Amino acid sequence: MDKLDNYRKIINDVLQYHANIPYSQGEIDCVLIVSENRNHFLLMNNGWNDLQRIHGCLVHIEIIGDSVWILRDGIEDGVTDELVARGISKDKIVLGFQPPEVRQYTGYGVA
Repeated sequence: MDKLDNYRKIINDVLQYHANIPYSQGEIDCVLIVSENRNHFLLMNNGWNDLQRIHGCLVHIEIIGDSVWILRDGIEDGVTDELVARGISKDKIVLGFQPPEVRQYTGYGVA
């Protein structure tokens, strides 16, 4: 398996795990949306909590070049440690939600 396919599988597995965790309140679904040909991975939540509409992007990851860019991470403990534990090196993960001048201090890739 080449590196790109490996990244895709790891990201898909990690996000699918989170998509399968049921919400403890409301009627909320968590859906994994994958565009492999464009290397986008989105974890969306959708539904209702009483009268409140719930809809939004929980996680957005994109593979750019040979790096995994985390553009949004709304998971309580984040997904970065899970990606590293499954074999993506920290220097290949870019925290795209951090300003460029801060990324060098995160312990992850800078771009």
